[in-house]
Amino acid sequence: MNKLKNKVAIVTGASKGIGASIAKYFAAEGANVVVNYATSKEDADKVVKVITDNGGTAIAVQGDVAKEADITRLFEETKNAFGALDILVNNAGIYTYEPIEQVSEKTFLRQFNINVLGPVFAIQAALKLFGDKGGNIINISSEAGKTPLPTGSVYSATKAALDAITISLSKEFSGKNIRINSILPGVVETEGSHNAGFIGSDIEKKLVANTPLGRTGQPEDIAKVAVFLASDDAAWITGEKISVSGGIYGV
Repeated sequence: MNKLKNKVAIVTGASKGIGASIAKYFAAEGANVVVNYATSKEDADKVVKVITDNGGTAIAVQGDVAKEADITRLFEETKNAFGALDILVNNAGIYTYEPIEQVSEKTFLRQFNINVLGPVFAIQAALKLFGDKGGNIINISSEAGKTPLPTGSVYSATKAALDAITISLSKEFSGKNIRINSILPGVVETEGSHNAGFIGSDIEKKLVANTPLGRTGQPEDIAKVAVFLASDDAAWITGEKISVSGGIYGV
């Protein structure tokens, strides 16, 4: 299990859910992992402990991805700890589902700042650490960017924007040995989806009914694909939007 042996990876928003699972799977494959978190230090420390208790290497670093100064510090601490960077996973994200009449400047900007501007800041910082050797960027997007749900117009727009960034940068990085891809999860059971009341709701049941594989996804379903994209097994894949959704269709 050494697909990522000695690689250094930053996973943003890795204290819970999909990010935490990606961090753990990366470490199990030999990567040195930076577990980024915004507010959940206790949860981030738990992720680090799971990794280190299993013989892996990880550190937790606080940072709000929507703040450029925090991103700068995150990457500086990564360099100080591990000396380099090979993989960036832009996982940190938020969502607000609300009727268009209720969308405010605050909720609009918060989603775009974290879901779009944050990854841009992180990619800019990553390029400095990648250097001439190149690197690997994985953006955690969403099926919502392709098939928006009612009341999810702003959130879906942020994920569509992130996918556009992925495709554009794959061309911009031509000749630089930098790969960039998006993973588009479908319905995934996380702490966030539980707290939002989504798990067990009629909406979840409807979406699962439109999912050929017949179940809600789990964080590890996404993490396993992230490992593949981060590894040399995916050495000829860039600029792709990869759905990991159980085949979900329609809404």
